[in-house]
Amino acid sequence: MTKNYKFLFFAMLVVLAVGLWQEPAMAGKLQDAIAAAPQGVEKGQIDAAKPVGFLGIPGGPQVNLVLAFFWAVWVGWIFSTVGAFGGVMAGVGHMTIFGLGDYAKSFKQTAPALNKAITDSIRGSNQYLVGLSALISSFNYYRMGRLVVPLAVVLGAGSILGAWGSVTLSAGKISFSHYQGYFGLFVLALGCYLLYETSARAQAGKKKAKAAAQAFEATVKRQKSGEKIDTAALGVKVTKISLTRIDFTFYGVEFKFNPLIPLIGGVAISAVAAFLGVGGGFLLVPFLTSVAELPMYLAAGTSALAVLISMITSIVTLISKGVQFDWALIGLELVGIAVGSVVGPRTSKYFSDVWLKRLFIVLAFYVGIDYVLRGFLNIKMFG
Repeated sequence: MTKNYKFLFFAMLVVLAVGLWQEPAMAGKLQDAIAAAPQGVEKGQIDAAKPVGFLGIPGGPQVNLVLAFFWAVWVGWIFSTVGAFGGVMAGVGHMTIFGLGDYAKSFKQTAPALNKAITDSIRGSNQYLVGLSALISSFNYYRMGRLVVPLAVVLGAGSILGAWGSVTLSAGKISFSHYQGYFGLFVLALGCYLLYETSARAQAGKKKAKAAAQAFEATVKRQKSGEKIDTAALGVKVTKISLTRIDFTFYGVEFKFNPLIPLIGGVAISAVAAFLGVGGGFLLVPFLTSVAELPMYLAAGTSALAVLISMITSIVTLISKGVQFDWALIGLELVGIAVGSVVGPRTSKYFSDVWLKRLFIVLAFYVGIDYVLRGFLNIKMFG
């Protein structure tokens, strides 16, 4: 592991340790919200006679730990494969699969403070999972020569400001229904944009990305036939760095970009991602494939490193605002994330650039439509 990655790994451990250390000091905020909720056995009430569940709340959801582990494996795999949708899938798991969303929504009228506390916990839990997946994925993609480090660092630098500002302004102020609705709206808009990106008109202006993807896929075919190829030597090679231009090559194809553009993009993307409680890969990947014109094979790893920087910033800010987490659940999920994140980069090369993007689009429409209906209209289209 390189010196930079040792530092990032240490940073993630520090974030987790800070969260555990601050737990007793910050627990009062959650306990006050629980105490303020009406007691009883009806919906939107706390039943003190029942065993504690999520976040130690009496009568709270009892998450199936086996299901949580395998869902986390899926989250780690999808994020490390396409460089996105880890936070979205983590959110789907926490909100829908584990039933935490309906539980939070039940307190909208009876205990708004508890509703918002659970919402913030879900947002932060998503980010813990994505943060670990981003750490593992970025390291693996770097070793494979499929990570544009200067581009990721510039995006990450912008994300620090965006994530901090977004969490500072929204922590403790967002109801679950609004959170779920906006979550779906952003994802649905993204799916529409990506669908356009697959059109002939959009693809016509991406000759370099297509050439690089074809060169990479041809190399994979040669490897499958038994030929030994040093793919690391063909990977990303930075040839020029300045304040206004960075050049690099990937499988013989030359790319260049102005670092000021991803810096500004990082601020905007991380602000939206931190508000939604996701990694931001679902916005970073389109940015990297459209604005930076990278092939999907580079977008995944580059997105992962930028997401990691944003996640550390966002999680620390949430902790400083007194947001509580279910550490037993998160700890188990992180194990599943590690498994999926190790497998993802090793299997992604067997999917074509086009099919990776199509997978992205299908997930965007599925999640987007469902959550817009649930959040804004209280209609459950799926499940």
